[in-house]
Amino acid sequence: MSESTIKLTEYSHGAGCGCKISPKVLGTILASQLPVFEDPKLLVGNQTRDDAAVYKLNEETGIISTTDFFMPIVDDPFTFGRIAATNAISDIYAMGGTPMMAIAILGWPVNILPAEVAQQVVDGGRQACADAGIMLAGGHSIDSPEPIFGLAVTGQIPLNELKKNNTAQSGDKLYLTKPLGIGILTTAQKQKKIAPEDINIAADAMCELNVLGPVIAKIAGVNAMTDVTGFGLAGHLIEMCQGAKLNAKIKVSALPLLAKAKTYLEMGCIPGGTHRNYDSYSEHLPTLTDEQKGIICDPQTSGGLLISVGADAEQELISLLTKNNVPTECIGIMTNESQAQFVELI
Repeated sequence: MSESTIKLTEYSHGAGCGCKISPKVLGTILASQLPVFEDPKLLVGNQTRDDAAVYKLNEETGIISTTDFFMPIVDDPFTFGRIAATNAISDIYAMGGTPMMAIAILGWPVNILPAEVAQQVVDGGRQACADAGIMLAGGHSIDSPEPIFGLAVTGQIPLNELKKNNTAQSGDKLYLTKPLGIGILTTAQKQKKIAPEDINIAADAMCELNVLGPVIAKIAGVNAMTDVTGFGLAGHLIEMCQGAKLNAKIKVSALPLLAKAKTYLEMGCIPGGTHRNYDSYSEHLPTLTDEQKGIICDPQTSGGLLISVGADAEQELISLLTKNNVPTECIGIMTNESQAQFVELI
């Protein structure tokens, strides 16, 4: 088999963060009957399903630990590795932290795909790590039925700049640093419906590191932050609402979208993760049109940062986003909780 003819997406049943187990099923898996060991130095664990764990190293500094991996979302091996690594590193940035080093996670069907292709995947991971200014310091590999790649990443954070997903405040404005639609466009590619000129639209977005995270975290009025990945905008926003005991009103017309996302959505390019997401948290959503569901429940891979900022700091945030060519339109507002339906559309 020629390496140039291999299309990695044909060797996996899912793609990118769309491979995630649904929030509903994940809740069952994480439920435990065992007594919980508690460490007072663990500042962030899995109670709020935040982006990473944070451990208090001393009075000033915390260590951030995270892992993320998935099956191919693009056909090119190097690009797949780069996207998977970028996505994993994003968890550190989403907490406001700075990555320090990474360890690779590789599953490879060694009797089906050449080792040379796996080497290209790992090289893509090395490139993303280099772009983030860290070493890919080691890793672990297994022989698996489908190709899998990702990272375990360690970072650090000044504790006074730590941003969590459950600390939003009523009246905060919401901003999103990357456009939505990654699941739609990658599904269009998997279904072989995508036009040649559109192939790189999603890949370019997924390879973009969320390096603004630590800079945004220095803004005191940024009250909460998370990255939008496999559970879609709606899922990660609901987690933000549940953690803070608030509601959110989202302005659908203000949501940034990748070019051609609506075109391919109309062509039926809807990832399976969209339906799993909606089934998991539809009780917390209003009645949606098919288009609205396809956008706000679309699973993102290496998506943008969702930021909840107070009024006093909003202009400072907008100025920072503007300087870095990041979307600057407010997409919604956090409000006092009044019902189980956490997200409203306006």
